[in-house]
Amino acid sequence: MKIKKKDFNIFNISFLDVISCSFGAVVLLVLISNTDRDTPHSSADKVGSLLEQAMTLKSQVDNLAEKIDQQKRKNDNQLVESGNLGRAAQIFSQDLSIKEREEKELAGDLDGLSLVQSTLETVSIAPSTSNTVRDEEVGGIPVDSEYVIFVIDTSGSMQLIWNRVSQEIINVLKIHPQVKGFQILDDQGKTIISGYRGRWIPDAPFRRKSVMKLFNQWQSASNSSPVEGIIAAINQYKKPGQSIAIYVFGDDYTGASYDNDVTNITKMNMNPKSGQRLAKIHAIGFLSPATTGRFAILMRELTKQNGGTFLALPLK
Repeated sequence: MKIKKKDFNIFNISFLDVISCSFGAVVLLVLISNTDRDTPHSSADKVGSLLEQAMTLKSQVDNLAEKIDQQKRKNDNQLVESGNLGRAAQIFSQDLSIKEREEKELAGDLDGLSLVQSTLETVSIAPSTSNTVRDEEVGGIPVDSEYVIFVIDTSGSMQLIWNRVSQEIINVLKIHPQVKGFQILDDQGKTIISGYRGRWIPDAPFRRKSVMKLFNQWQSASNSSPVEGIIAAINQYKKPGQSIAIYVFGDDYTGASYDNDVTNITKMNMNPKSGQRLAKIHAIGFLSPATTGRFAILMRELTKQNGGTFLALPLK
């Protein structure tokens, strides 16, 4: 059998594919080559200029940020310094107020000491042994009261001169013509004999002696302010129509307000119905290591408004 030969055609599909791809590659190379050649030099220069401007602006921004940080730190330091100055000013103001109060207190103490000094020449309240007729006043103190109350500062400074205090209690009782009853309270209003609280101790020579013996050994809590004792004396022993004298013995006053205490006690010592004074209030100021003059300032005004007398006694 005779073999039939196949026809050979060079322009087949595979050949056309290769030719098409090659042509496409050539076109692509042409396009790329043309694009590079058509790029203008002015555009490259513009890009470089913009890049340079961007770098300059970034540098300026960085500088501004650094300046802002520096200013912020400066402001923070100023705020701290301002706070320190404010606290210092507040402390200075407080110190100034304290100094002003201390200056006022010192001025008051000087006034009180001047008052004490001016009255040191006053004679003792002990009665004269050469006079057989009792006066209506002894040492400027009215002695017409029939009931006598002693309000005694029992603080440590007064304990140092306790014998002098004891002697002046006896002197006060002696200068009164007729004492029907007496009482002794500490500066807090506590009675020397608890069984006689709110009652009078009947006056008699033997009873005075026994009470004074007890007084010489008496020790009681004290705040060196006679205000509570005076109030207790008025509240517990006031009786309209009864002649009462309150004697306040002390060397210092630790209260905060002279005016309030004087006003309150004076009002309390007045009969609201008749307007009559319930008791005369006298004061004896003693000189001790703790004397500041505040007691004299308080009692000078209090005795003046309550029909009494203030005396300052020198140390013996």
